[in-house]
Amino acid sequence: MSAFRILLADNHPIFRLGLRCLLTSHEGWEVCGEANDGRDAVEKCRQLKPDLIILDICLPKLNGVDAARQILKANPAQRILVLTDVNSEEVVRECLEAGVRGWVLKCDGSDDLATAVEALQRNKSIFSARVSDQITDVCRQRNGLVPTAINVPKLSAREREIVQLLSEGNVSKEIATILGLSLKTVETHRSNILRKLKLHSIVELVLYAVRNEIIHVQLPTAVSLAPRPTEAEAAFRGLTGEASRSASASAI
Repeated sequence: MSAFRILLADNHPIFRLGLRCLLTSHEGWEVCGEANDGRDAVEKCRQLKPDLIILDICLPKLNGVDAARQILKANPAQRILVLTDVNSEEVVRECLEAGVRGWVLKCDGSDDLATAVEALQRNKSIFSARVSDQITDVCRQRNGLVPTAINVPKLSAREREIVQLLSEGNVSKEIATILGLSLKTVETHRSNILRKLKLHSIVELVLYAVRNEIIHVQLPTAVSLAPRPTEAEAAFRGLTGEASRSASASAI
């Protein structure tokens, strides 16, 4: 009997190593590859054709939601298990609509992960108990039983890619190279995004995108002996500073 082949997509090498050790200890499971960003995950899924991909949401270059969309567009039967710290209702909804069939939080136990992989191996869907209530709410909204939250303006898949790359500190020329677009096309997308969201700068764009969970970024927080922060990093630090001030005010 052939092994059940699993692709790991997470940008933390130590976490991937622990995950590999856990999965390969199970008889019949094989880790066929690893990806450290969303674009890498899409490409390796195409190349390796794994039975299952275990995918984080907070991936650089292309977030897990859009990576899942691209993977499932190319192969709707691909089994995807999200393994992440993210549990927002909006992200859960987007992943369900894309076709994701499993969801486990990183704070869950190793037995929960093994159970989820076993379920997907049997072509079953499985979701962590901690996100099950959100899934129920999504289903109720679809059936008109509760009012749907007001959506933020919709960005296209290409626009979301550009927002993420801008948020990670890439300039337009670098984005053009990464996406295989002309510089003029990137600048046009950039202008259209700001106009659509009624924003005036990249700093405002990053703050807006993080607050509304359009993107999921993990920027470095260390500042000593570091180069001057990009606009995106400065915006993200400003956002976390706002949260800290709010928390301090609440405690008074």
